[in-house]
Order: sequence, then structure tokens, then C-alpha cells
Amino acid sequence: MDPIASTLFLIFLAFIGIIIFLQFVPLGLWIQSVSSGVYVGLTRLFAMKLRRVNPARIVHPLITAHKADLPLNVTQLEAHHLAGGNVERVVQALIAAQKAGITLTFQQATAIDLAGRNVLEAVQTSVNPKVISTPRVAAMAKDGIQLIAIARVTVRANINRLVGGAGEETILARVGEGIVSTIGSAASHKAVLENPDNISKTVLSKGLDAGTAFEILSIDIADVDVGKNIGAELQTDQAEADKRIAQARAEERRAMAVALEQENRARVEEMRAKVVEAEAQVPLAMAEAFRKGNLGVMDYTRIQNMQSDTSMRRALAAPAGPVPGNGGGA
Repeated sequence: MDPIASTLFLIFLAFIGIIIFLQFVPLGLWIQSVSSGVYVGLTRLFAMKLRRVNPARIVHPLITAHKADLPLNVTQLEAHHLAGGNVERVVQALIAAQKAGITLTFQQATAIDLAGRNVLEAVQTSVNPKVISTPRVAAMAKDGIQLIAIARVTVRANINRLVGGAGEETILARVGEGIVSTIGSAASHKAVLENPDNISKTVLSKGLDAGTAFEILSIDIADVDVGKNIGAELQTDQAEADKRIAQARAEERRAMAVALEQENRARVEEMRAKVVEAEAQVPLAMAEAFRKGNLGVMDYTRIQNMQSDTSMRRALAAPAGPVPGNGGGA
């Protein structure tokens, strides 16, 4: 083979090898680590590539930790990264805790990060407490007046209770419950309006931060508004219900009276039917008496005269009315 061709072929192979080497070994990152005083070997960087770990996410936080005098090594950071943690955030949290004089170990920071909490935000909250607001909490005093309160709760993160401690929702729920119980125990809504700080003092004394990841520094009542007159509404509803019950009972009695009246009318009609039936028996009895000779013509005439006399007396006893045939005039 021609020596020139062999040389070109070797140069080509070397170029391909360099490309492959740079593809798997971040030479620039290695130079950066060496120049920063944190030596990470090329073999270690190549092994990270094989484990599908981005070396930059390990080396850059390691350089930052080294500049902040944090005793961390590659193995710790890589293990945390492989566990699914955020290495950069953990290192930033450790640096912030060190500058603020807060005791925070690498094991605590990684545990907090793997628990799903923002460890950097927790450290910042420990240094600079934050204020969370409760939603509008409605409660009723003993006089039946509804009050609507909003509270501002100042909390500080407790590093030692971040793992396993309850979050902000629990704090807000407990504070809301305390506001409801405090207002509910007040004899009058005016007393609450005059001294709203009694609510915060009472709620704060209950130790609502137990079992949470925060420490409650203060509870301040931001606003108290007067709502509905619940007691009056309840009395009105009760009176309306009593009225409907009374109306239902009256309607029941009226229905029973109507039924009794209809029953009496039916009885009257029944008695009239019996009277008509008895009167129908009179002519038959008279005919039978005629046939047997127990009743004569004169007797029958006297009966007719008595009936006519009775009819005349009834007509005379009846009230005066319009004379038939002259339109009721004089």
C-alpha cells in the first residue's frame, strides 16, 4: 500500500476515534473540573455516560459545593441523582443553610428532596418566614349573627420536621377550625368585633403546628365582616314550618267537618226516603181498610177535610211573597 494512503487512512481512523472519544468523554467538562480544583477522572466521566447520567449535572454542583467549602464527593451526588433527586437544588440548599447558620446535613437535604419537598424553599422559609392567608372562614356567635373572618398566618419551616410533617393545607385547616370554635364560643358578635385579637390569641395558644413541617410565629386577623343573621333566619324558618303544620291541621279538621256534613246529608236523605216509603203505605192501608169494612166513606171524607185544613194552615203560616201573575207588584 502506498505510504501516503496509509498515513491518510491512519489519520482518518484517528479522527474517527477522537470524535467517538469526545462523544462519550466530555473533555471540556473534565478540563473545567481540573481547573476548578475538583478532579473527576475521564474514566469516571465515561462511566457516568454508560450509566446514562449527565456528567454536567454532577460536576457543576460539585464545583459549586467545592467553592463553598462543602465536603461532598462525586459518589454522593451521583447516588442522589440516580435515586431521582435534584442534585443542584440540594447543593444550593446546603450552601444557603451554611451561610444562614442553619444545621442541615447532606443526608437530611437528600431525604427532604426525595420526599418531594423543595429543600431550597424550606431553607429560605426558615431564614425568611412567609405569610399564608386562610380562605374566608364563616362562623356564628351565640347571638345568631354570622361573622366572616380572614387570618394571616406567619410560618417558618422546621427543617427537622420536613420529612413526615404536614404541609400548609393542614395549618390553614387547623387555623380555620380554631377561628370557628372561638367565634362560636363568643356570647355576642359585638365582643368579637371589638377585640378580634382574642381570636388570634386563643387560636395561637392551641399549638396548631404540632405534627407539621412549620412553626407558627403569629396569627393575625386581617378582616372580620358581619354576615347573615342566622338566628333570625332559623326562627323565621321555624315559624314558617309551624304555620304550615297549623294550616295542615286546620285543613284536616275542615276536611273532617265536610265529610261529617256530607254524611249527615246522606242520613237526612235516607230518612226522607224512609218517610216517603212510609207515606206510600198509607193509601194501601186505606184501600185494605175499605175492603175489609174497617173504614167508611164518611171516615175517608173527614180525613180529606183534615188534610185540606192542614194545607190551608201551612199556607197561611208561610211568609208573604209576591202574588203570582202580577210580577210581584202591589
